[in-house]
Amino acid sequence: MYNIQNMLPELRLYQLISPSLPVGGFTYSQGLEWAIEQGWVSTADALEEWLKSQMLESLTHLELPILVRIQGYLAASEYAQAQAWCHYLTASRETKELRLEEYQRGIAYAQLLPKLGLTLTPELKTMVQTSQLAAFALAINQWQIPLEKALGGYLWSWLENAVVVGIKLVPLGQSIGQQLLMSLASCIPAAVEKALIIQDDEIGSFTPAQVMASCRHEHQYTRLFRS
Repeated sequence: MYNIQNMLPELRLYQLISPSLPVGGFTYSQGLEWAIEQGWVSTADALEEWLKSQMLESLTHLELPILVRIQGYLAASEYAQAQAWCHYLTASRETKELRLEEYQRGIAYAQLLPKLGLTLTPELKTMVQTSQLAAFALAINQWQIPLEKALGGYLWSWLENAVVVGIKLVPLGQSIGQQLLMSLASCIPAAVEKALIIQDDEIGSFTPAQVMASCRHEHQYTRLFRS
């Protein structure tokens, strides 16, 4: 028989990945806004290929494996090791706007988490302000969210926000956006499985088109999304 108490960590995960969480996840396009303006991404198929590449070549090989390590080190109270991986992530952000996103969302989490019952020591607050992944990892541990589900939820949250950018800017219809979510979400289980077995020396991102778009987006004359 299903233990109804097992539902609570899952509900906490839904809250953690919700677009309504006030950490500004919906305000960034990570270069997609510039790519759309330049015609690199102008159709639903092109958007799907863009996001699939970013998911598999960046998030699966960079953010998720680092999240796994930060979560493990925080659970073991090995804060120096967790902080080192936060710095590694920041160093792997190739553009100014991507680094600012990491810091800005980290600062927002540092303000929010105490209001949700997570105590932040000065050391943990500094870590969270360095990287949003530290905040996500702390919440995983505090709320006893299964790691695999948390990784899938992190990917889903990124994907949902990215598809919304495409819906607004290409533009695309809401139904097409839902079709894209259905298609791209099917890649998430394999991405999580891959992220869990990646070794330290395999961690890294390779999305040159997205990096170039992010660089140019920093100087885009008119834009809806934050830089």
